[in-house]
Amino acid sequence: MSDPVRAKREQAARWAEVGQRLGYGLLALAVVAFAVGAVRGFSGATTTVVTVALAATTLVLAPAIVLGYAVKAAEREDREQGR
Repeated sequence: MSDPVRAKREQAARWAEVGQRLGYGLLALAVVAFAVGAVRGFSGATTTVVTVALAATTLVLAPAIVLGYAVKAAEREDREQGR
Protein backbone atom coordinates (compact mmCIF):
# COMPACT_ATOMS: atom_id res chain seq x y z
CA MET A 1 0.00 0.00 0.00
CA SER A 2 1.47 3.35 -0.98
CA ASP A 3 1.55 6.38 1.30
CA PRO A 4 -0.90 9.04 0.05
CA VAL A 5 1.21 11.84 1.56
CA ARG A 6 4.29 10.69 -0.36
CA ALA A 7 2.23 10.34 -3.53
CA LYS A 8 0.98 13.92 -3.22
CA ARG A 9 4.49 15.10 -2.44
CA GLU A 10 5.85 13.36 -5.54
CA GLN A 11 3.11 14.97 -7.62
CA ALA A 12 3.96 18.38 -6.14
CA ALA A 13 7.64 17.78 -6.94
CA ARG A 14 6.75 16.98 -10.56
CA TRP A 15 4.64 20.14 -10.84
CA ALA A 16 7.45 22.18 -9.30
CA GLU A 17 9.94 20.77 -11.81
CA VAL A 18 7.64 21.46 -14.75
CA GLY A 19 6.93 24.95 -13.47
CA GLN A 20 10.61 25.69 -13.02
CA ARG A 21 11.48 24.46 -16.49
CA LEU A 22 8.68 26.50 -18.01
CA GLY A 23 9.52 29.56 -15.93
CA TYR A 24 13.22 29.50 -16.75
CA GLY A 25 12.37 28.86 -20.41
CA LEU A 26 10.13 31.92 -20.43
CA LEU A 27 12.89 33.94 -18.78
CA ALA A 28 15.34 32.80 -21.46
CA LEU A 29 12.83 33.80 -24.13
CA ALA A 30 12.52 37.26 -22.57
CA VAL A 31 16.31 37.68 -22.43
CA VAL A 32 16.76 36.57 -26.05
CA ALA A 33 13.93 38.81 -27.23
CA PHE A 34 15.43 41.71 -25.30
CA ALA A 35 18.85 41.07 -26.86
CA VAL A 36 17.28 40.95 -30.33
CA GLY A 37 15.45 44.18 -29.58
CA ALA A 38 18.64 45.82 -28.35
CA VAL A 39 20.47 44.90 -31.56
CA ARG A 40 17.69 45.44 -34.12
CA GLY A 41 15.60 48.05 -32.36
CA PHE A 42 12.56 47.52 -30.21
CA SER A 43 9.50 46.99 -32.35
CA GLY A 44 6.06 46.61 -30.89
CA ALA A 45 6.21 42.84 -31.29
CA THR A 46 9.59 42.56 -29.57
CA THR A 47 8.42 44.69 -26.67
CA THR A 48 5.27 42.61 -26.36
CA VAL A 49 7.23 39.34 -26.33
CA VAL A 50 9.59 40.62 -23.63
CA THR A 51 6.76 41.98 -21.49
CA VAL A 52 4.52 38.92 -21.77
CA ALA A 53 7.40 36.50 -21.23
CA LEU A 54 8.54 38.36 -18.10
CA ALA A 55 5.00 38.53 -16.74
CA ALA A 56 4.46 34.82 -17.37
CA THR A 57 7.84 34.07 -15.79
CA THR A 58 6.76 35.85 -12.63
CA LEU A 59 3.45 34.01 -12.49
CA VAL A 60 4.96 30.56 -13.13
CA LEU A 61 8.47 30.57 -11.68
CA ALA A 62 7.95 32.06 -8.22
CA PRO A 63 5.30 29.54 -7.08
CA ALA A 64 7.25 26.67 -8.63
CA ILE A 65 10.40 27.61 -6.72
CA VAL A 66 8.48 27.91 -3.45
CA LEU A 67 6.75 24.58 -4.06
CA GLY A 68 10.09 22.93 -4.83
CA TYR A 69 11.59 24.22 -1.58
CA ALA A 70 8.52 23.06 0.35
CA VAL A 71 8.84 19.53 -1.03
CA LYS A 72 12.56 19.42 -0.23
CA ALA A 73 11.92 20.68 3.31
CA ALA A 74 9.23 18.04 3.88
CA GLU A 75 11.54 15.30 2.60
CA ARG A 76 14.37 16.55 4.84
CA GLU A 77 12.06 16.60 7.86
CA ASP A 78 10.93 13.04 7.15
CA ARG A 79 14.56 11.88 6.92
CA GLU A 80 15.47 13.63 10.17
CA GLN A 81 12.53 11.99 11.95
CA GLY A 82 13.36 8.59 10.46
CA ARG A 83 10.22 8.20 8.38
